[in-house]
Amino acid sequence: MTGTTTLPCFHPVYLRPTRIWSGRGSGRQGGARHCTNDLDALGRVCSTLPAPKAGRSRSFPDRQKRKAEEWLAETAADMSRGEYVDPKAARTTFQQYAERWIAGQTTDLNTRIGTETRLRLHAFPRIGARPLGSFRPVHVREFVRDLENDSIGGSYARNIYANVRAVLSAAVDDGHLARNPCSAASVRPPAVSAARVMLWLPSQVHAVRDALPDRYQAMVAVGGGCGLRQGEIIGLAEDAVQLDGDTLRVTTQIKLIRGVSVFAPPKGNKERDVPLPSSVASALRRHTTSHPPVGIKLPWIKPDGPLTERRLIFTNTADGIVWRSNFNIQEWKPALAAAGLIPTPEPGKPYASARQHGVHALRHFYASVLLDAGESIKAVSSSERARRALDGVFDSAQEP
Repeated sequence: MTGTTTLPCFHPVYLRPTRIWSGRGSGRQGGARHCTNDLDALGRVCSTLPAPKAGRSRSFPDRQKRKAEEWLAETAADMSRGEYVDPKAARTTFQQYAERWIAGQTTDLNTRIGTETRLRLHAFPRIGARPLGSFRPVHVREFVRDLENDSIGGSYARNIYANVRAVLSAAVDDGHLARNPCSAASVRPPAVSAARVMLWLPSQVHAVRDALPDRYQAMVAVGGGCGLRQGEIIGLAEDAVQLDGDTLRVTTQIKLIRGVSVFAPPKGNKERDVPLPSSVASALRRHTTSHPPVGIKLPWIKPDGPLTERRLIFTNTADGIVWRSNFNIQEWKPALAAAGLIPTPEPGKPYASARQHGVHALRHFYASVLLDAGESIKAVSSSERARRALDGVFDSAQEP
């Protein structure tokens, strides 16, 4: 009892000490213990609680009654506002909590892998060792500054920041942190410069198509004429297309998860119908005559998922799936160079980076054609006006 003032960390139901003892040594004076409601002359106090987790306390040196009372008042105020944080929980580091948070996520597996990768590479080295209870807005501002100083791309840096903010938000919910420092008015996410989308001309679309090997040329018609993403194009199955109809149904894509290709629903788990222009149907009809669909079995959604078979319209020269990375390097970039969209490299040198001219450029082209025709991109499903506009670009007479 000598030398310190001890106050408890209160449980919300018990906001008062039940006993305050005064006295020296063993707590006895004149052979008898007694209770008082004040500190003794030396400023010593011992407080005990009937709380479920009694024994958590904070000690103050002698003659610091005012500091002890201020701490007690602050703790009680935090409790009344619902902002009290158990000191033990507050000592959990950002990395310790984030790893548990990632393990508990139920989002798409590729999304979880991307989140884990961004946190591991960019957040843990910078703020991973910081206890959650010590986070203040200044630490987040410094984190954002470090990302920008390291020349990490604006949109990618924003994804990293969004992941950090989500972890801290969950830490608040779980009682490790009183408030999320990312919510402070002084905190801003990494700056993003508005990237200008380079829209292709119809002549460029045709030039890229004509420069591709015959077995891949109809992919340009499907991407630019129906707006499918690359994973949806290479995952397009025979039963999704009624060549004598006017609609293409997007039900499946091929994704790569930790090096394993899987069948999965389209982005957002949303199947959709899109107009099938007659010119695109003609291109697919000629393609399937020369390169009949092939039955391919892949896991469903995740690498250890059940095997599912689809008869794919587009396959590689070995009648297997079209590997996106191989296609992009070996087929797509040479076609871009032949069309004059990127430079032809010197012998033995790789092609230049061409993110703005990836297969997704066909989807941007599709959107621009619909907008020019006065169509709503989000609402389009079976529009004759959309088909006529797209046929104006992918007219069957222009097909090779």
